[in-house]
Amino acid sequence: MALSRSARLAALTVAAASFTLIAAAPAPTPGAPGIGDTYFPYLGNGGYDARHYTLDVAYNPDTDRLDGRTTLTAHATQSLSSFNLDLQKLTVTKVEVDGRRADFTRTGDEIAVTPREAIRKNKSFDVTVAYGGVPEPLTGPIVFGSDYGWMKTPDGVFVACEPNAASTWFPSSDHPADKATYDIRIKAPKGLTGVSNGRLVATYSTKDDQTVHHWRESKPMATYLATASIGKFDVRTGRTPAGTPIYVAIDPVLANDNTVDVYAVTAEATDYWAEVFGPYPFEETGAVVDDMPQAGFSLETQTKPSYSAVRSESTIVHELAHQWFGDSVSVERWKHIWLNEGFATYAQWLWSEHEGIRSAHDSFQAGYDSRPAGSAFWDVVVADPQRDTMFASAVYQRGAMTLQQLREYIGDKAFFKLLPAWVKQNRYGNATTDDFKKLAEKIGGRNLDALFDTWLYQPGKPVL
Repeated sequence: MALSRSARLAALTVAAASFTLIAAAPAPTPGAPGIGDTYFPYLGNGGYDARHYTLDVAYNPDTDRLDGRTTLTAHATQSLSSFNLDLQKLTVTKVEVDGRRADFTRTGDEIAVTPREAIRKNKSFDVTVAYGGVPEPLTGPIVFGSDYGWMKTPDGVFVACEPNAASTWFPSSDHPADKATYDIRIKAPKGLTGVSNGRLVATYSTKDDQTVHHWRESKPMATYLATASIGKFDVRTGRTPAGTPIYVAIDPVLANDNTVDVYAVTAEATDYWAEVFGPYPFEETGAVVDDMPQAGFSLETQTKPSYSAVRSESTIVHELAHQWFGDSVSVERWKHIWLNEGFATYAQWLWSEHEGIRSAHDSFQAGYDSRPAGSAFWDVVVADPQRDTMFASAVYQRGAMTLQQLREYIGDKAFFKLLPAWVKQNRYGNATTDDFKKLAEKIGGRNLDALFDTWLYQPGKPVL
């Protein structure tokens, strides 16, 4: 068929336009090996957005060996020639991208994956990693000098990963700015229970006399909040008085520990915080209480805070407040950690006020008066406390003091409107100190430059 001159010109025009579009498209490039956090330059990864993790982990308590298969579903935010995953120490045996074998290299804790074909921008893709080995906990000054991460117990493991230890047991984009939903299947010898986040959707036995517990967290979750604690547990389930499902697992070794009724306090505090902070953000509440005295901390693992050697009513209300402040609303970068810890500490003061023990003002005054001006406590810049002191007591206490000063400055009506509004505005997302200041100014109707500068950005003991 012959084309007329006008048809030929039209075809050439279309071809030229198509060529221009193709030429303008950027060439695929490697994703960044870190998300851009100054405290942890290589945590998280650039070039994609994690959407969902499917974790299959099998644990042998006799050898402490973990064998895993993780599939990450992600969305490419640029055209990718390669991309990175975070994984510490465990050995990778195979990587697939969209079901096809992919090349990978390793530099320290970074796994660089090169798919057979470049991944186009805005395309969703799956990367599956098979791996195994003996996970090692992390140590150092960050978490009160304690080990953290994947920690062996007499009958299994206690898993609490803040801030950078999720990648000690599964490959990930290990930063709270890259949240995702999860399916977590934990395989362990019969008689042991694997407890994780969200709701238990299935429990079944395998041919080799193992038991699999399948958990599903349907709300976005930061990697450090994921858990797979394994051991012998006495499990109690039910609902809080307001109707939220509750799952509490307690190591039977602690059965006669009458320090606190974990189930009752968890139910009561979940419902009370829902009144103060807004609706409970997840499908289930609960706790994992394990015989792990070596871990000198507890952690707000999403839906089921993990309690080790630290168990008290005050600790429980703190970790449950984190379900709103830290879990639902997560930090954009780790320097904003006071938005987690200052708020949860202030929740402890609110609980004491609620119980008629002591007002939040009196808790503030007691903390302020007990620390002289020359105390190192006042040297920490709460809005940017630095990596190794990100969990310094000032981040908790001076953070809470900031909130009490804010409350007294804008008044109770505005303050208790602000807290649920903050959670609602940033629900399942990430936020910064400046985001909070802007909302507080909007609701409080007052300029807060001086207050925030004095209490969060300047070292030294403020003058009241």
